Amino acid sequence: MNPWGETPTLVLADGSFLSETSAIARYLDDSFEGRKIMGQTPIERGLDQMWDNRVWVHILYPIVTAFHVLHQGLGPKLELTHNPAWGEHSRKVALAHAALVDRHFADGRAWLLGGDHPTFSDITLATAIAFSKYPVNATPLDERFEHIDAFWRRWQTRPAFMAAYADGQSGVPELDDRP
Repeated sequence: MNPWGETPTLVLADGSFLSETSAIARYLDDSFEGRKIMGQTPIERGLDQMWDNRVWVHILYPIVTAFHVLHQGLGPKLELTHNPAWGEHSRKVALAHAALVDRHFADGRAWLLGGDHPTFSDITLATAIAFSKYPVNATPLDERFEHIDAFWRRWQTRPAFMAAYADGQSGVPELDDRP
């Protein structure tokens, strides 16, 4: 269905498909009434895209890079390069930018845009925090930053989060050993 071999992929009524999480979220936001995960107004959509890009490019991607270059645990097809120096550099990049996000939360806001509900960029941040917890990364963002920790504690109370980790198979003890 998706020649790139990626998930998620959404099949549309006409048989075509969309892939890439943000493209699917934008399509769903534009297609259905109700709360918009990517923001209600043009300024909210712009801010959400800005924060999503910041978190993805400067925090999540470096954490994923560190994961892949610091160990060979996923096998030779996925772990092509063992490069501890690049892994450490990537970890430092992620931590430096996480500090900026933590400072953004210092005003007491619950979510990146400051509204009553999380948006797409908050999902990306939660993904970065969860990924930072894999032991090989040794970069648990919530344990290093006070306001990111408060965000993470709020995030873990969300029913969708609890359902996503209910099977206890993520590979992260903190997430799998939840009561």
